[in-house]
Amino acid sequence: MITHDDLLQFLGIGENADFECKLADGGLPKSLWETVSAFANTAGGYIILGIRQTEHDYEIIGVKHPETLKKTFWDGHNNIQKLSVPLCHESDIRMMIVNSRTLVVIHIPAVQRKQRPVYINGNLFRGCYKRNFEGDYHCSEMEARQMLRDSTDDPLDGIILHGFGLGDLDQESLKAYRQRFSARDPDHPYLGLPELDFFHNLGAWRKDRHTGEEGITLAGLLMFGRERSLLDALPHFHLDYQEQLTDDPEIRWTFRLTLDGKWTPNLFNFYFRIYPRLVEGIDVPFKLDRNAVRLGETHVHEALREALVNTLIHADHQITKPIAIIRGRDSYLFQNPGRLRIPRDALYQGGISDPRNPSLQKMFGFIGLGEKAGSGFQKILRAWREQHWWLPLVRLDPVMELTRVWLPLISMIPEEVEKELRSIIGDAYDSLSEDDRLILVMAHRMDEVGNEDIQQYSRTHPRDIGERLKYLVYQGWLDRSGHGRGTRYRLKGRSHTDELPGLPGRIAPDSEHLEESSEHLPVSSEHLKKDSEQYAALLELARPVREKHKADKSLVIHVILELCAGRYLELRTLAEFLDRKPDSIRNHYIAPLIKNGYLETRFPEPNHPQQAYRAVKKGN
Repeated sequence: MITHDDLLQFLGIGENADFECKLADGGLPKSLWETVSAFANTAGGYIILGIRQTEHDYEIIGVKHPETLKKTFWDGHNNIQKLSVPLCHESDIRMMIVNSRTLVVIHIPAVQRKQRPVYINGNLFRGCYKRNFEGDYHCSEMEARQMLRDSTDDPLDGIILHGFGLGDLDQESLKAYRQRFSARDPDHPYLGLPELDFFHNLGAWRKDRHTGEEGITLAGLLMFGRERSLLDALPHFHLDYQEQLTDDPEIRWTFRLTLDGKWTPNLFNFYFRIYPRLVEGIDVPFKLDRNAVRLGETHVHEALREALVNTLIHADHQITKPIAIIRGRDSYLFQNPGRLRIPRDALYQGGISDPRNPSLQKMFGFIGLGEKAGSGFQKILRAWREQHWWLPLVRLDPVMELTRVWLPLISMIPEEVEKELRSIIGDAYDSLSEDDRLILVMAHRMDEVGNEDIQQYSRTHPRDIGERLKYLVYQGWLDRSGHGRGTRYRLKGRSHTDELPGLPGRIAPDSEHLEESSEHLPVSSEHLKKDSEQYAALLELARPVREKHKADKSLVIHVILELCAGRYLELRTLAEFLDRKPDSIRNHYIAPLIKNGYLETRFPEPNHPQQAYRAVKKGN
């Protein structure tokens, strides 16, 4: 048997790569094609034929006829009835001799958006898969359609909405937009046009030249629509702005703006309601422009404006996930549904733009908001460098189809952080390399980090970063969990969380439902099904806590014990039911309840990746 690290060293594919081991002792495994689809649609990976994988280690068995397997793979790979699009080149398949056994290593690249979805057996909706770092799962029809929709160059916001008209637009929003447009460019020719022509030039109204059909576009409704009309067109439409400016674990937010019937929640109104709150309290230095007029904002103001506009105009508004923006005590989070349409490296370099909603971009541009030249993110980077803050971190979630931008208001190595790290590491701190210190500081500030996160702050090769991470684990300063792209590191002794400070791993609307297609509940949660009676009963049991902004601590304890009575529940499952952050539940409730004998763990290792909790029966 060999360990995970030994296998990575043998294969030479790097710690940050995702891989799947298959036996292949009876020929090419049937499940191989599901993994090909999953890797291609997510973040790529490697299929290793000839290895038996157990829970903790790997056994190298080898394959008997590697050339035959290779030919069988190419036959299926190049058959459109088996695989919807060819992915691999000759160099993506290699044979390796490990411990005198032959392995076949197949690299499956992640495809670009125009090639997604990759599916098998000629069936888009039954043969489409994704990867969640634990295995392959079958995509729902909605997920497959989302990938198909995003693969085209047709503007997503240009579709004509059947059955919708000018009456679905909010007149106050339109009036306010015209006033801002006029104030910025009073002589613009669009301002003198009749209303319908004005809408047409904005992209809010369109006529199909082939069919003659005309009407309100999705962009027009998103920008100016009434709440009921927006929800009729997009039943999952949701905007959520939160301010989390307190340490009290039972106060989930200090301010929240969401769809509550008290305002018209189109994108225009959302922007102008929350932007002043985003920049409130930011120090404005006294500066004068060329006309001796005081400047009212800094580059930080400009950066937050760009981040907000980008979130609104680059979102896939037809996905069920919400747009969510959180202002924390020392960070901002901007989350939008939909993956980046350009590589993440290109985003940091700037100069490339591939808008998902060009009409929305145009509308915001007419009132001086948003960049078309791909320089918006560069303005964010400039502002953060000027302040000597940690650079913004862009995290992509290819499984949930989310893009998250974290803007930390944190100096690179605050004095109090360095002091705490010295207390952990001791005299060895002074002998650490620059990358070692960077990794430890990131683990301290972000709670947990991965190789890809560190790459955004270091010029070191990812493989060398992996070696530094292993060294820090070996020294006993970091703990490691997960594998492949899901490998995470945290400071030794720190409890595990699924999120960055101010960067929740999951944000959802008030209903806080578990996504059946992608947020599969683990084994320790008793295979709860969203539509089961048991799920409904537990959801109802947790309602007194879930629906309270601030619940009494004794009530939360009572509900947790009731939820865990007779069953093991994972932390993230409890957090879902209670609508609380996982770290808050763990630190303020789970840990004390275990210590006092009211809860027991499923696994003896505190940081087991599938750890779950059950109430101790009375009398035990």
